[in-house]
Amino acid sequence: MIDFDPLRTEGKVPSPCINVCRMHPTNGLCEGCLRTIPEIRQWSKASEDDKRAMWATILQRRSVATE
Repeated sequence: MIDFDPLRTEGKVPSPCINVCRMHPTNGLCEGCLRTIPEIRQWSKASEDDKRAMWATILQRRSVATE
């Protein structure tokens, strides 16, 4: 998985996609990037601030998954 600091305000926000596109049947998250289908759909149209917010959510999900 890509690491990104959502508090960084300069530059373009990278996509969290790592081309492992499988949806978990129970939690509804992509097993590669930890986004929901609506989040994946919104990404290309989202503002940089919205993308940073999604990254913050992804990082929170990652920390819960690794505990």
